[in-house]
Amino acid sequence: MSPHPDTSPLHSKLQRDGFAFVTAETMRQLLGEPQSLNDWTAFAASWNDLAPDTYLALRGRHRRRRHATYSVAASGEVRRESHQPHFQSLQHNALQGDIQRWFRPIRPAIADGASVRVIIDFCRQLFGAMAPSTQHWHVEMHQFRIEARVGEPGEPTPEGVHRDGVDFVLVLMIDRENIESGTTTIHAHDGCLLGSFTLTRALDAALVDDARVYHGVTAVTPIDPLQPAHRDVLVVTFRAA
Repeated sequence: MSPHPDTSPLHSKLQRDGFAFVTAETMRQLLGEPQSLNDWTAFAASWNDLAPDTYLALRGRHRRRRHATYSVAASGEVRRESHQPHFQSLQHNALQGDIQRWFRPIRPAIADGASVRVIIDFCRQLFGAMAPSTQHWHVEMHQFRIEARVGEPGEPTPEGVHRDGVDFVLVLMIDRENIESGTTTIHAHDGCLLGSFTLTRALDAALVDDARVYHGVTAVTPIDPLQPAHRDVLVVTFRAA
């Protein structure tokens, strides 16, 4: 795989602030789009094939998702692991912690496709520079669709402002349809607001040093109450294996 453009400015910002907002224009350059993302149309369309998050549905919330797990070596080798549950401790997810949550797997054609591999390789390069002693990463990938309805705002982070319990997080905007709000907020450990921004265009991205800062996203509401409304994002987490 060809090397990515220079990520050192982004690396410096993450080191300084613990988070970064990256515009779609910059992400296109960093990912080598469009040549490297030659399956992007099918990749983005796969959000129309997500399964209901039944764990949240029990609480009257509307979210769809799929999930995949990878082992990634610092040298660049990527191996998709067998399907397995997603687990967070109560310390990091007071709403759904300490349970094994099984989600439908990301479709193989998507999970092994060009866009996913380019995104993982970008993260490996950037996060590897942040933790040069890490030789192996446990990587989880989540496709999320947050649905908003009249009188039922969509909650991208129903657990509230939180940490994921990993080392680094990428949140990549895929699509916004008929919604407003959805502002990402970044907080210090004492709750102090450090920054905020809104992912509005495909490839807008948030990068988070999970050990240093907390993050959350405000609820989304429909602009036109008569039309479907959703927020589609890809979340990729890296944890030292």
